[in-house]
Amino acid sequence: MTEAAANPAVVLPGGVSMPMIGFGTWQLRGRPGRAAMLTALAAGYRHIDTATMYGNEGDVGYALAESKLDRSEVFITTKLQSGRAGRERSTLSASLRGLGTPYVDLWLVHWPPAGRLLTLVWQEFLAMRDAGRARAVGVSNYSLAQIDRLIEATGQAPAVNQIPWSPARYDPALLAGHRERGVAVEGYSPLKGTDLADPVLAGIAAAHGVSTAQVVVRWHLEHGVTVLVKSSHPDRIAVNIDVSGFSLSPDEVTAINGLSRR
Repeated sequence: MTEAAANPAVVLPGGVSMPMIGFGTWQLRGRPGRAAMLTALAAGYRHIDTATMYGNEGDVGYALAESKLDRSEVFITTKLQSGRAGRERSTLSASLRGLGTPYVDLWLVHWPPAGRLLTLVWQEFLAMRDAGRARAVGVSNYSLAQIDRLIEATGQAPAVNQIPWSPARYDPALLAGHRERGVAVEGYSPLKGTDLADPVLAGIAAAHGVSTAQVVVRWHLEHGVTVLVKSSHPDRIAVNIDVSGFSLSPDEVTAINGLSRR
């Protein structure tokens, strides 16, 4: 199994390749957090997601250095708290110092700032991208209406919108709206937001000889949604990314979609 087969990628504007299975690091800090990150990198994850508010950018930087992987091999995302609007450049500089890298692959506005700051922050993000400090820029927890405001103000859509996503949150109109705008959807809390004991998931998992968590991850990929999974357990970390050996049939995808109507 090649690494590319294990972790397919979506190509963002500018030709930036983003692995579609990422490792989330919310609440992973200190020695246990670093151990989990190193385990994830050893298991084949090449996309690590952090944020200023997580307080663990230094831990991500440590794990990246200890892994001995080349910087170009690992896609790193961090995020700006909306409360730091007006301090974009200094915040990104601090993030880069913590991460030990001259650039991030993706920089996101963590939550929409209020009023006119919505577009002002976005303009600063575009400037930092153009300066080479971030290869791609996007947003998190934005509505389509808020994305439209950014497009109207600058002519440029976010590369990514990172939102909570799981079978229970399946919304085909929302996915279509992002596609129409050229915005990649990245889902967080896919397992936390799912009843992994659900009979539909259990039946599909049994048919493929995999875990229900693997079914949920595979379902995201079938919809073209990048998925962030998080665990501090080495066995689960390894299992969650191991989804290249099976695919879901159209009927199985439809059955999982139906969990949103319960």
